[in-house]
Amino acid sequence: MEPDFFTAFAQPSALHHSPLKNDVVQGEKRKFINPTSYNNPKLEELQMLLIDWINTTLKQEHIVVKSLEEDLFDGLILHHLLEKLGSLRLDVEKIALTEKKQKRKLAVILEAVAQCLQLEESQLKWNIDSIFQKDLLSTLYLLIAIAKHFQPDLPIPSNISVEVIIIERTLTGLRTENAVECITENRETLEGQSKADAFDELFTHAPDKLDDVKKVLLQFVNKHVGKLGLNVNDADSQFADGVILLLLIGQLGGYFLNLREFFLNPNCATEMLHNVNLAVALLTDGGLLDFPVNAEDIVNRDMKTTLQVLYCLYSKYKTKET
Repeated sequence: MEPDFFTAFAQPSALHHSPLKNDVVQGEKRKFINPTSYNNPKLEELQMLLIDWINTTLKQEHIVVKSLEEDLFDGLILHHLLEKLGSLRLDVEKIALTEKKQKRKLAVILEAVAQCLQLEESQLKWNIDSIFQKDLLSTLYLLIAIAKHFQPDLPIPSNISVEVIIIERTLTGLRTENAVECITENRETLEGQSKADAFDELFTHAPDKLDDVKKVLLQFVNKHVGKLGLNVNDADSQFADGVILLLLIGQLGGYFLNLREFFLNPNCATEMLHNVNLAVALLTDGGLLDFPVNAEDIVNRDMKTTLQVLYCLYSKYKTKET
């Protein structure tokens, strides 16, 4: 007998979860979770969380999901889930019995998801074929995206990585490669993005609250630089040269910055940029800055970047006494 015959029986999960290699067309790449990762406790935790979330959400519909990829592939449960979470009314039949009708229904549902989540096609980590073929990796990406949009407080575990196998059909045949892929976001990255996103939201959707935010931050700044005989009344311009920012960092951190390390009275953009770069470096080294900052933005008086940096200091030292 062929060796593959024994392999198939020795590793039934690999046969069950692997995509059909004959379905991979010329120039196409397929990616799926390596069967060795299925016993990853974190992956199992993620699946159970999503299953419990779906079952709790659809409890009144008496729907019980036991396997994500097996139970969601035809769009029936996804349809109920979107109706419940987003009050979406989709023009599809409730029950599709044939494969053709199921794929057509699934296509409508996935299009609705992309529109609702405002995702471009290039941002999608799933497609009709991968979901319909019961691919767990694609199904997880889809459900995580839906959950983050409709229920952002769902405690999705962070830093979950799995081994993946990538199959590509080339002119010379099938080519496979192994890789490691992070399914859920890195917690530190997520926290940094959340701070940045909060200010994006403020500037885009709540500009009327901008003055209130400036007022709070300026009160905080003046509370600590006041003892140096300084006063800041214009957040739009007084941080551009980096001087106030550096003196504030020194006051909050309880250390003295050598005057030879920065320009107390900068005369040009180069000297201002030096000051701000030093401030960014100090914040990063101190663990206060967990998202990238372009020093030139502060020199150019970009208000959002300036407020983001000030907010990092405020979050850390808001209870510090003068």
